[in-house]
Amino acid sequence: MKPTGRDVDPQDRAFGRRVQKFRKDRGRTQAEFAASLGRTSSWLSQVERGVQPVQRVDLLQQIADELGVSVQQLRPGVPADLSGSPQAPAPLSLSNDLDETRHLLSGHPALQTLLTIRQQPAEDRPLDEYRGDVNDLWDLTHAGQLARVSTLAVTLLPELEGAVRTGTDEHRSELFLLLARAYQALSAAFVRQDEAGAAWVAADRAIFAAEQSGDPLLVCAGVFRMVQAFVRLRSIGQAEHAARTAVLALRAQNSEAPEALSVLGSLHLVLALVHARAGERIAAKEEIAKAREIAARLGGNRNDFNLEFGPVNVEIQAVSTAVDLGDAGEALDIGLGINAEGLSPERQGRLLMDLGRAHAQRRHGGRALDCLQRAEAIAPELIQTHHAARAAIRELVLVAGANAPRGLLELAERADALE
Repeated sequence: MKPTGRDVDPQDRAFGRRVQKFRKDRGRTQAEFAASLGRTSSWLSQVERGVQPVQRVDLLQQIADELGVSVQQLRPGVPADLSGSPQAPAPLSLSNDLDETRHLLSGHPALQTLLTIRQQPAEDRPLDEYRGDVNDLWDLTHAGQLARVSTLAVTLLPELEGAVRTGTDEHRSELFLLLARAYQALSAAFVRQDEAGAAWVAADRAIFAAEQSGDPLLVCAGVFRMVQAFVRLRSIGQAEHAARTAVLALRAQNSEAPEALSVLGSLHLVLALVHARAGERIAAKEEIAKAREIAARLGGNRNDFNLEFGPVNVEIQAVSTAVDLGDAGEALDIGLGINAEGLSPERQGRLLMDLGRAHAQRRHGGRALDCLQRAEAIAPELIQTHHAARAAIRELVLVAGANAPRGLLELAERADALE
């Protein structure tokens, strides 16, 4: 039970006032700052009023880092070395479905090939097999089967990295293209599991391989993946610069090729995400409008470079953008008219998740829970790992209090959404 105004701990009230002061000094709104923490505005409001104590050391450190201050400035008397604090939680396991692939990226997948390239001839493998494996990697990524993504990737990546170095000149461009597509799939998978650092590494390698393949549109698709990683890293300035640079370059080409329009439209969508996360309402909606215009020119949904761009995906992103901006009514108006059956499980799950978030903002507890449970049935890892889904679930539990239904509490437990 949360304390009332009469029995708020004075230390929690003082802590909340310090958080509020530092936040305002830095010109950040409650909504923006709460989003950067992966929390809701109401949660942050309770912290700043002293109603919601912050006891976890890792959360305390996160708040301090976001404000650019030390923990001691927020809570005087806390030891500078928090490692021995009795309130510190047990170390969190970093294990997840992509662990083995993350470890692979931490080294150089082609190092053995580089060391033995003069001693061992390359073992020829048909290009069709590589194409099939890369297509499978993307299918598994879209389906959210991340454990299988990792199993395939740890074998495929070293083989492709070796092949581009030992293969014939005749096939090298296509091998680099396949390598770029494989790294893009991994970047997308890492973003979905909130492994932003690994997503950045994979996207960077994808861009390099795409350049070697000679396909500039594939380079731009790699930039799209990198922007997603920057957003997850909360590096909004870098995200905007990267996306804007690619957009300007593509618009200068003035190409009407469907593949070029797909990439350009996708970059406008990711720019809408960037502006929404920064709380820039007008700019975000302008980018959505530009993406709508491009989708109308295409006339249908496409999947060039696995971007799933088209009229339906634009509207799904419009829903997400509206929710990020707190426009729940607009999100519901758009989202309830979307038929996403032809898109991947990830896109379908994302739409349901955002509709659940919109209903939660409107205090429609039952409808919010229904959307989130349906999203979990389609894309379980999206609901169980995405910070926005977990924040919405946490908010629903907070609002319901002692009357929280069993289904909601079970969902919160699966998503580890409760403190």
